[in-house]
Amino acid sequence: MKRNLIMMLLPLALFATTAAQAFDKATIEKGEYLSRAGDCIACHSIPNGAPFAGGLAIDSPFGKIYSTNITPSKTAGIGNYTLAQFDAALRHGKRADGSNLYPAMPYPDYAMLTADDVKALYAYFMEGVAAVDQQAPTTALSFPFNQRWGISFWNWMFANDKAYQPQPSKSDNFNRGAYLVQGLGHCGSCHSPRGIAFQEKSYDESDASFLSGGKVGIWEAPSLRGGDKGALANWSKAEIIDYLANGRNNTTAVAGEMTSVITHSLSYLTQEDLAAIADYLKSLPGDGKALAMTAAATKKTSDELNSAKVGINSGARLYLDNCSACHFTEGQGAARVFPKLDGNALVNDEDPSGLIHVVLAGARLPSTKGAPEALAMPAFGWRLNDDEVAQLLTFVRHAWNNQAPAVTAEEVAKLRQTIPQSVMNATRP
Repeated sequence: MKRNLIMMLLPLALFATTAAQAFDKATIEKGEYLSRAGDCIACHSIPNGAPFAGGLAIDSPFGKIYSTNITPSKTAGIGNYTLAQFDAALRHGKRADGSNLYPAMPYPDYAMLTADDVKALYAYFMEGVAAVDQQAPTTALSFPFNQRWGISFWNWMFANDKAYQPQPSKSDNFNRGAYLVQGLGHCGSCHSPRGIAFQEKSYDESDASFLSGGKVGIWEAPSLRGGDKGALANWSKAEIIDYLANGRNNTTAVAGEMTSVITHSLSYLTQEDLAAIADYLKSLPGDGKALAMTAAATKKTSDELNSAKVGINSGARLYLDNCSACHFTEGQGAARVFPKLDGNALVNDEDPSGLIHVVLAGARLPSTKGAPEALAMPAFGWRLNDDEVAQLLTFVRHAWNNQAPAVTAEEVAKLRQTIPQSVMNATRP
């Protein structure tokens, strides 16, 4: 009798074991790689918190939206999600209970993902991530934005819901790059302009606004279009790859929100995928956003700084005393160490907030496998007052080939209030 019972239960035990280990190692590892490409950890983790446990406050025009716990916890995360429910959340913004996710989650971009990639991501989050039984803070927007059912109308009008379709006339490299940029990388969610309903104006290269630049809080997300007269027209493919992998190249260095993307996502991609992204970006027609760079304009400012005629209380004097040791009088910096200021996108952004933040609070390059040195620019908030920062940055934004509006002391004072004093004092002797 006992033997018969054991024989009856054995198939059930085998089924339970199979269900608990439904995915092979290769699929789980593929899912982990794809999660890096999608930068999931950056939004669904807080500093020094458990990976993917959520709780990060994302500022939106309607209030703070908190990222959710996406660990396989059955009480606080997505441990009870089926593959179909995971797919609905990832690609269509639908939670397991049928309610809508806020589009702070870039599901209109993730809609591009293939079924195989969604399955691999599901395998990783269910079997490759540690469960964290900790509830993330609840998002509580004010009326009417707390009515999630209304997002259905937004989705109907603005969201993309189509998987990526490879273009037969294009190379495999182009299609791989397009898939990563448009889908998993969701580059357009920051680097494309937003419309009146805060929707991405475009989701692929069929629209000229795609990757033509956007804003993330105070930071400029510059144009990524690499064709003739595009913002990346003067960057080689090798320079694009270097920047994506290491946050620096011969032209510039990362600052602001992109630092996290390099740290947690792009620095983990294979050289093949980075090359595919570079090929795709270089294929995008230019948008005329590249500055006209001339040696004569560079020399004019350099000669001024090297002369004995610099006013004692001028922006030029402030530059010489605080910046020229690293960025030099030519504004060219040093390759892969100090970014160029001549023609720099952050310097030339119409809104100077990001540039002001870098001067007041400093900046640090990410440490990556290819460039482990976490080089830093010191904070100058302790050293320069609001008038001095305004004078300095007005000079820089008019120097060499730069063509950007002046900075006021009021703009500096407003930004200073958002930065802890301890941050501005961090590099004080």
